[in-house]
Amino acid sequence: MDKNKLFKFISKRKTAILASVDGGGYSVVREMLAPRLIDGNDIYFSTNTSSNKVKHFLANNKACVYFYKRGCFKYQGVSIIGDVQVCYDQSAKDKIWRFGDTVFYKQGVTDPDYCVLKFTCKNAEFYCDMKIVSLEL
Repeated sequence: MDKNKLFKFISKRKTAILASVDGGGYSVVREMLAPRLIDGNDIYFSTNTSSNKVKHFLANNKACVYFYKRGCFKYQGVSIIGDVQVCYDQSAKDKIWRFGDTVFYKQGVTDPDYCVLKFTCKNAEFYCDMKIVSLEL
């Protein structure tokens, strides 16, 4: 597994599992819609500004994101650790906005409850066929 194959694997997933750290130091995980954009080592997600995860990342930007593919006889998964930057700027919002997002953000791309999570990958562990491959990103 190399970096290009890793990001190709990620780009085909429909969801991601994102972990943040709460004020008490505990991990909090939630399922997210697929990343909107992968650009170099950065993975972009859309989310609600009012969400607890945004509060967590503003206090502690350490994060982990997990992607997987489960088949009948084969399971593949990748755990990536990195840092999250909460982006409120309009250029970041415009970059990943999609037509159907008004379902979540009623006021459109300028909705104050819409922001972007920019996850910068540091390293990854890819699991497949009883083997783990570690990658520095």
